[in-house]
Amino acid sequence: MTTYGTIPTASTGATNLEYLTRAKQAIKTGLGTRQPWKQMFNLASFNFPHTISEATPRFKTNINYFRMNYAIIMLIILFLSLLWHPISLIVLGVLMAAWLFFYFLRDEPLVVFNRVIYDGVVLTVLAVVTIVLLLFTDATKNILSSVVVGVAVVVVHAVLRRTDDLCDDDVEAGGSSS
Repeated sequence: MTTYGTIPTASTGATNLEYLTRAKQAIKTGLGTRQPWKQMFNLASFNFPHTISEATPRFKTNINYFRMNYAIIMLIILFLSLLWHPISLIVLGVLMAAWLFFYFLRDEPLVVFNRVIYDGVVLTVLAVVTIVLLLFTDATKNILSSVVVGVAVVVVHAVLRRTDDLCDDDVEAGGSSS
């Protein structure tokens, strides 16, 4: 009798377990780039800026420093607004997979046609694609209100939170502190 192929020596269970282990590690690593929630909501670090010139660098620094946290907050607010729209939740689930793959769990820069795509561009494109696809699910009012609420929460936090207690290396990467 002739054999036309070979029997694989590695079981698929080991391959699946290896894949799950790598995914679990990627999730831990990806979420590790966010800043601690306790640091983000440290009440002693909040006060009103006295001038616009004080608020602007504070806003820029906090946006860069807490970027991952802000993205998570926006997605949670969007999720909560769609609880009564099951089709929108399915679309959001698919989009969340895209967010995980392209933004949260990437450990190398995204390269398209031999060009590096920076995190800010990836974040902007994912946000726009998420909003546009969800608008096609007839949940327009919920989506727009959740985006407005999310942006308001992010802007208020970024302006009110002082930056003098942030880690020096991360602050220098994000801008000047005030």
